Amino acid sequence: MDFLSILQLPFSTAIFYALPFLVALMIIVFIHELGHFLVARWCGVSVEAFSIGFGKEIAGWVDRHGTRWKLSWIPLGGYVKFRGDANAASMPDAGAMTEAAKDPGNFHGKPVWQRALVVAAGPIANFLLAIFIFAAAFMIVGQPVTEPRIDEVLPGSAAERAGIQKGDIVVSVDGKRIDNFAGLQQAVITRPGDKLHLSINRSGTPVEIDIVPDLKEEPDGFGGKMRIGAIGVRYNPEGGIRYERMGFVQSVESGVDRTWFIIETTFRYLGKLVTGRESADQLGGPIAMAKAAGDAASLGFSYFINIIAFLSVSIGLINLFPIPMLDGGHLVYYAIESVRGKPLGENAQEWGFRIGFSLVIMLMVVGTWNDLVRVATVWFGG
Repeated sequence: MDFLSILQLPFSTAIFYALPFLVALMIIVFIHELGHFLVARWCGVSVEAFSIGFGKEIAGWVDRHGTRWKLSWIPLGGYVKFRGDANAASMPDAGAMTEAAKDPGNFHGKPVWQRALVVAAGPIANFLLAIFIFAAAFMIVGQPVTEPRIDEVLPGSAAERAGIQKGDIVVSVDGKRIDNFAGLQQAVITRPGDKLHLSINRSGTPVEIDIVPDLKEEPDGFGGKMRIGAIGVRYNPEGGIRYERMGFVQSVESGVDRTWFIIETTFRYLGKLVTGRESADQLGGPIAMAKAAGDAASLGFSYFINIIAFLSVSIGLINLFPIPMLDGGHLVYYAIESVRGKPLGENAQEWGFRIGFSLVIMLMVVGTWNDLVRVATVWFGG
């Protein structure tokens, strides 16, 4: 391979992954900002700008309410700018509080509960998008119908050590009902090293078993490793896996369950990260997200739309972290304001945003560094 080919390979690969990622990100960002926008309008807040992307405007128009809708050059996010905001992070401008008293459209003059509702609406919109996508998938494609039956117990596995036998049917894990083999996998995969209690149906006889999933490392397809829990069992469907469509109510319930599983898994990982039971090398940045979006797009539309749902939950959850500059940071400020009876001073808010900005940059640097290490491993063999 000549030097030109070496240069072209990473570039073509980057384009292959970047385009699906940007499409997914723009959809997620639009829904997030639309949540802020709609609730702000409902609360009587004047919206000056609705932007997909940052930086210089590519194209835009002004609606009849005076809002500038625009597409900007840097497509890695977006913002809604309210009257009284100094910037896209919704910091109040110098005269916001003075003007708010005589301007009913000023965001910073609204009651604290309305401001909190406007801020929370963005992440909530992300969760609703995920629930909608998952529910639609359950109604249109259906859920795989597989009995939570153990057809094979791998030698030396956690299942063998715990006494699980071929033919056992798992009824529940830690009291949560298991309806199919995928549900068993889902209950185990995020719990390496944790003791789980399994209720089993063994030829009509109830059996109770405690098991600790082994920690297993699997290639993530990007030069790195993902650590998962495994008990060492297999299911062998006869005649393949069939899919069963759900009704509307059951689909929505399953969509909520799937969304909550992603949230719960994220918090469990963060808890282990804080206590030293997990490593920060599992954190991914924009390159890892682009890889996931590109891989999903290559497998088909249904996979791509599902990765949009997953990323939507993740972005919504990240925005709720109590870090100034993010939505969660604003909610913390409003909680303090509701207790004090007045907002924090301008200096306190400014320093909070500076610290928050530094934390966000630090997280991005860690995630991007992990991504680059994986890229180097794939392209250059280590």
